[in-house]
Amino acid sequence: MAARGTLVIDTERCKGCELCIAACPPGVLTMSGEVNETGYRYPELHDGCTGCTACQIVCPDAVFAVYRFDQT
Repeated sequence: MAARGTLVIDTERCKGCELCIAACPPGVLTMSGEVNETGYRYPELHDGCTGCTACQIVCPDAVFAVYRFDQT
């Protein structure tokens, strides 16, 4: 599936629940080996994101911002 947008992750808001990992249809999110300032591991984005917004929908901490590409 072609990319429909781009994803921005606010790593400092993340509490490491991993709901986004489970929700990601193409499986392009993994948990980082690093931690944020509050001590939580956060998701990292790898190539293949389709911009589907599944991660944004399930995230209880509003970590994700999905910006859609103009399709015109």
